[in-house]
Amino acid sequence: MKGLLKYIEKIKPNFEQGGKYEKWHSIFESFETFLFVPGVTTPKKGAHIRDAMDSKRLMSVVVIALIPALLFGMWNTGYQHFLALGETAGFMQEFIHGLIKVLPIVLVSYIAGLGTEFIFVYIKKKEIEEGFLVSGLLIPLIVPVGIPLWMVAVATIIAVVIGKEVFGGTGMNIVNPALLTRAILFFSYPSKMSGDKIWVSGLDNGMVVSDAYSGATPLAQAASTSSEQLTEHGFKFFNGLEKESVTFFDMFMGWIPGSIGETSTLMILIGAAILLYTGVASWKIMFSGLVGAILMGLIFNMFATDTNPFMALPFYDHLVLGGFAFGLVFMATDPVTAAQTEKGKWIYGFLVGFIAILVRVLNPAYPEGMMLAILLMNVFSPLIDYYVVRGNVKKRLKRMSA
Repeated sequence: MKGLLKYIEKIKPNFEQGGKYEKWHSIFESFETFLFVPGVTTPKKGAHIRDAMDSKRLMSVVVIALIPALLFGMWNTGYQHFLALGETAGFMQEFIHGLIKVLPIVLVSYIAGLGTEFIFVYIKKKEIEEGFLVSGLLIPLIVPVGIPLWMVAVATIIAVVIGKEVFGGTGMNIVNPALLTRAILFFSYPSKMSGDKIWVSGLDNGMVVSDAYSGATPLAQAASTSSEQLTEHGFKFFNGLEKESVTFFDMFMGWIPGSIGETSTLMILIGAAILLYTGVASWKIMFSGLVGAILMGLIFNMFATDTNPFMALPFYDHLVLGGFAFGLVFMATDPVTAAQTEKGKWIYGFLVGFIAILVRVLNPAYPEGMMLAILLMNVFSPLIDYYVVRGNVKKRLKRMSA
């Protein structure tokens, strides 16, 4: 690293005012500050904060927290592929297959997103903003493995432009850019974001599979289930083949079809532990979101009818199905788009979990209610904070007048 630092210091004058590459100064500075903490000191006078955790380091922590879900998603992609073929494969063979399928999506996401941000950096003559360091990895983890790469590129570019840059860039956006990308894909190309063939690599290309195989996710099975599929222990899910039942433990571990990084609740919890230990994410949002989902699930369980058997899905199954856990840990806690006040975080998180299960159960067309719930609450989080602050002001005025 010392050698790299010396090289950067050597070429730095070329990018400063009057240098040969002066017009690329903002992009150079972005890379420099990402690799090394800026060599500046805090002012001797005035209010300021001394903290090694700047926004780039914060984003790096989130990326590290996403790695377990990413690696598991690569392995699960290969596992589901060979399961569909009815073939037995070793761990490395499954992982390499998944790596080959997932890595291009990651690269396209970063190239499209960062390329768009570089254009805006060049135009505005400002340092590149680090927000896409996380968004670039989130996007591949919340899409199916069968998504065409050009769709990822188009949706990512649109999301960066209308979800971030038009609002002023990182820290000014009102919705999560990664979720906005998914929403664009979901509503623009629904056939590539829903159905049975998109979750397992090869199915959408006519791959020859073993008899009776289906790539339907457990969440999709629950959304389209009938009362006859209910058992005394709840719903009965199948993993590809009807003879292979899926248990709660299977769904918790994650060896089921689904979006690349969303299937393993265990890996997501490891990421949550990293975020909470480092203080990057709010435990209030995570906990209240969990409470909201459980409460809504219990309400549906109490009033379940044959008209909508999905209401009878045990509340705890909702927590390990679809993108609920991933969204609650990595997206609902986004410090930019979430509520900022402490009381507001409790309200915001609770409504995210509550609305996610509400949409999931009552609208079978959108069984993945977490995406819509978070985007909706992103829009309303400033309003929540406003009324929390106004409430505190009123309480203080009462104390002063008493």
